[in-house]
Amino acid sequence: MAKYEAVLKGDLAKIIGEVERAIDSSVTSSHEESVFRSVGDARIIIRAYERYSYLGQNRVGLTITYVESGGEIYVCAVATGGSQAVLFKINTLGEQSFIEVVEKVLEKYRIRGV
Repeated sequence: MAKYEAVLKGDLAKIIGEVERAIDSSVTSSHEESVFRSVGDARIIIRAYERYSYLGQNRVGLTITYVESGGEIYVCAVATGGSQAVLFKINTLGEQSFIEVVEKVLEKYRIRGV
């Protein structure tokens, strides 16, 4: 498993669009599911993706959760499924690679020190 967490500042729709374009740059990637909910003044968006990992020769899943409230956006991206082993996690390079695609987009929106 690989994980990225950050607090961002910016337009949520624009940020999600940039993330989508970065993920879609992989021929094997697919958007699998989305959830949108409002709770009070907070907006919660969950998006799930898959792509084929040539390094691990398997499919890797990525779930990104965005929570927008009070002018800030909390984001958590978790990649899973990159291991080929039955009992131990080995060769998780595909998971880390999937996270890095998202991280490259989101770092420019990151609020430092939060």
